[in-house]
Amino acid sequence: MADFDLAILGGGLNGVSVARDAAGRGLRVLLLEQGDLGGGASSASPRLIHGDLSVLERRDFRRVRAALAERDVWLRIAPHLVRPMRFAIPAHADERPPWVLRAWLWLYDRLGARRPLPPSETIDVTHHPVGDALKRPFGTAFEYSDCIVDDSRLVVLSAVDAAEHGAEICTGARCVRADRTDVWRLAIIDRGHRRIATARALVNATGAWTASVADTVLRVPAPPLGTTQISQIVVKRLFDSENVYVFQNHDRRLIFASPYERDFTLIGTVGHAFKGDPAVVSMAASDVAYLCDAANRYFRERVEAADVVRTVAGANSVIGRGGSGLRRDGVLNVDARRGKAPLVTIFGGDITTARLRAERAVSQLSRFYPMSPRWTATTPLPGGDFGWAKFEDEVESAREQWRFLGEVEARRLVSAYGSRLVTILGDAKSKEDLGPAFGPDLTGAEVRYLMTKEWARFPDDVLWRRTKLGLTMPAADRERLAAFMAGTA
Repeated sequence: MADFDLAILGGGLNGVSVARDAAGRGLRVLLLEQGDLGGGASSASPRLIHGDLSVLERRDFRRVRAALAERDVWLRIAPHLVRPMRFAIPAHADERPPWVLRAWLWLYDRLGARRPLPPSETIDVTHHPVGDALKRPFGTAFEYSDCIVDDSRLVVLSAVDAAEHGAEICTGARCVRADRTDVWRLAIIDRGHRRIATARALVNATGAWTASVADTVLRVPAPPLGTTQISQIVVKRLFDSENVYVFQNHDRRLIFASPYERDFTLIGTVGHAFKGDPAVVSMAASDVAYLCDAANRYFRERVEAADVVRTVAGANSVIGRGGSGLRRDGVLNVDARRGKAPLVTIFGGDITTARLRAERAVSQLSRFYPMSPRWTATTPLPGGDFGWAKFEDEVESAREQWRFLGEVEARRLVSAYGSRLVTILGDAKSKEDLGPAFGPDLTGAEVRYLMTKEWARFPDDVLWRRTKLGLTMPAADRERLAAFMAGTA
C-alpha cells in the first residue's frame, strides 16, 4: 500500500490549492516545496480577483463569467484576504472611445449579474475624489467593482487548511527522483535528511520549473514550454482614495495602480518571455521605465525610477517556447497510461481561477479512487468564517477585545488572520504581553505563530510573504528578528 494517495511537487498557489481540495475530499496528501510556500510567481501577482476586462475585450465571455463567479466564491470563503474595491478607468482621448468603455462595463455587469457588488457608473472626475490624483485633462472616468487580494497569504492559508484536513506540508523539501510504476516512489531531501515516500498519483505543480522537473526528476516527456515573466513596481502612496486605477496605455495594455500595504502603491504589470534561472527573477530597467511612463500619463505626481521602493517579479511556465501560450485559466494535463500511476501537470493561470483549477485537477483523479464531493467553494479558509460585508465589524471587535491595538494595526491583523487572531493575541492586555517588538508592528507572539503554524523559517518568509512588513522595518529590527527566529527554531 502506498504511503499517500497524492504527492504534490510545488508549494505555489496551484500546488496548495490542489492539496487543500484533495485533503478535504479524504485523500492522503503529501506536498513538497523546496523553498517557502508561495516563494515564486504566486507572491508576485497583480493581486487581482476579477473577471478581467482584457479578456472581455477579446470576447471570451465564458471565461469572464466563470471568473466573476469565482470572484464571488472568494468573497464568501476569504473575506479577510479579499477586499472589494471600486476600479476607475479614466477616459483617454488617444485610447478606446468612451462609448466602448461604457459598453464593456455594461456587459461586465451583465456577466456578473446578481452579484453582491455595486454596478458600474460614469463619474465626473473634476467633482469626484478619484480625480484628485489625476492630471486635469481627464474629465470622465468609469467605475466598476472588482477585488484585490493578499496573494501570498492566500497561498499560506490554503496550505494551513490542507494541513488541518490531514495533508502533510513539507517546506525545505525537494524531490530529487521519482520512479513510476503502478505507484510513484519518491526520493526526497527534507531539510538535509533523505527519505522515501510512495504515492498512488503525482502532481507536478512546480510553476516555472515544470519542464525541468519533468525532464530531470520525473523523467517523462514534457510539452514544449516557455517561461514568461510578470513584473510590477512599488512606490510611495500616490493617491488617498480607496480605488484601483486602471490606465489604458499606448500599446493597449491595461495598467493597474492599486493601494498596497496602506502607505504604498503597486503599479503593473509588464510581461515578456523569460530566460534564465526562475529562482532569480529581476526586473529590467526598461520595464521599470515602462511602468513609470504609463503612470505619468495619468497621475499628477510624477513617478521616476528613483522613486521605486521595491520591484516585484516572478516567472511561470506557458505553452510554447516563445511564451505566447499564456492562459488565465492555466494548463491542466492528466497522463493516465495503463499500468502507470497517474501524473497530473498543472501550471499557469491567475489567482481568480486557482480554486476552480484545483477542483478540476482533483476531480480528474476520481476515476482512480473514491473521494468525497467537491467542497472548497463553500467552506471558508482559516479565519474567514464571517460575511465579507462584516470586515469592519471584525476590526472594531478586535479593537474592543485588545484595546492596545490601534486602528491601522487591528486592520492589518484582521486582514491577515481574520477570526483566528485570538490564537495569536490570546489574553494579552498590552503590547508587552506579546513578547519582543520588531519595529512598531511585529511582535514575538506573531512570529512564533508564523513559525509554528504557517511554516515560516527565515526572516524573508515573515517580512515578504506572511506579511509585507519588510517595506517599513528598519535594518536593526530585521537583525533582531533574525536572531529571535534562530533562537526559536
